[in-house]
Amino acid sequence: MARSAAAPSSSLPQPRAVLELLKPITWFPPMWAFACGVVSAGAVWELHWGMALAGVILAGPLLCAASQAVNDWYDRHVDAINEPDRPIPSGRVPGRWGLYIAIAWSALALAWAAAMGVWIFLAASLGVLLSWLYSAPPARLKRSGWLGPAAVALSYEGVAWYAGAAAVLAAAPRWEIIAIALLYSIGAHGIMTLNDFKAIEGDRATGVRSLPVTLGVDRAAQLACVMMIAPQIVAGALLAAWGAPFHAALIGALVAAQALLCLRLVRDPRRFAPWYNGSGVLLSVLGMMVCAAALAGLGG
Repeated sequence: MARSAAAPSSSLPQPRAVLELLKPITWFPPMWAFACGVVSAGAVWELHWGMALAGVILAGPLLCAASQAVNDWYDRHVDAINEPDRPIPSGRVPGRWGLYIAIAWSALALAWAAAMGVWIFLAASLGVLLSWLYSAPPARLKRSGWLGPAAVALSYEGVAWYAGAAAVLAAAPRWEIIAIALLYSIGAHGIMTLNDFKAIEGDRATGVRSLPVTLGVDRAAQLACVMMIAPQIVAGALLAAWGAPFHAALIGALVAAQALLCLRLVRDPRRFAPWYNGSGVLLSVLGMMVCAAALAGLGG
């Protein structure tokens, strides 16, 4: 039987449990977005590889990991019912250690960002703020199917992309970079909605108003597809208007493939959402780097 979250506060968390709490499997999206930011700024890797590496560490093992710890602490009561084997409800991270780790990791991320420069620190501060607003009361944005995914998408995609460009430029990125980063953040909102299909019953029981709960499965899937596809169409159109027709054509091909996959997704959203996450989302991720390469060529 799994132990209660009320394990003695004097005991220490198990190292493997702390790593599980920080969820390395979730680190890739912001790390990739940061890398896209670096590329979009026109980085010369021989000159900027150290800053790029420091930023990838910041985006994944620090900022994203901190957000996972924050989320697990404030979800501990729900997890005790739905997923009692997770580190906090199982007692492998006992007492209030989950909260202490969340605070310490957030502080470490901010200190790391401050050492990288003011623009990185500002981006990281926004990321930390969004992670706490997402999980912690009274805001607890995750209860909203609109605000919760928006906070995660902006943090994981837009803020990370912005930070990557700022790390190279040592200044605020130009508006074209910010525009593309925001478009992919909107697309990530749809991806976040797909993740909610696996927890409809639990969300409904605990008062989380995810879009699959409030709109129904079919309408939420249709909306997610529109939110994933439409911003990429706009991104491709912008690339064409800015003088990057080859990259725009690549985006068009990737979007067309995603649209075909969406046709299957909407037939049975609960069944095919995990499948789309492993196929359509990959195409979107590739499109991010296509856009980043185009911006690098256009920027000068």
